[in-house]
Amino acid sequence: MSLTIGQVADKSGCTPPTIRYYESIGLLALPARSEAGRRSYGPADVARLAFIRRSREFGLGIPQVRDLLAAAEAPASACATARPVVEDHIRALGPKRAELKALEAALGAILSRCDEGCQTGNADVCAIFCDFNLPGPGKI
Repeated sequence: MSLTIGQVADKSGCTPPTIRYYESIGLLALPARSEAGRRSYGPADVARLAFIRRSREFGLGIPQVRDLLAAAEAPASACATARPVVEDHIRALGPKRAELKALEAALGAILSRCDEGCQTGNADVCAIFCDFNLPGPGKI
């Protein structure tokens, strides 16, 4: 079964530029080419791209995805190789979670100041613009 890059994109959830990028960095093998020079993919390429996309959705970086793909190619030791990749990623999520909570709190405080000033009409410049270090609408 020969698939075009557009068909593979539709089936895998990746865009054609992303597919070409993954080819360029070696996450996906360079495809065979038709006589007209068009890329030709198969079902295994779709499965690999779907795996890469899903791994990226979980926040794994390219090096970690590369490690998981390598593990998948060695079934006898796949779990022993893949497990530490996921464990390390889980450990890295803790500090990110704290950063996101702090960001959420800061943005909430900005919105509260916006509500206080803008709803009462007492603000010269909306708190959002002040806190984002902009002089205000129409002044950029």
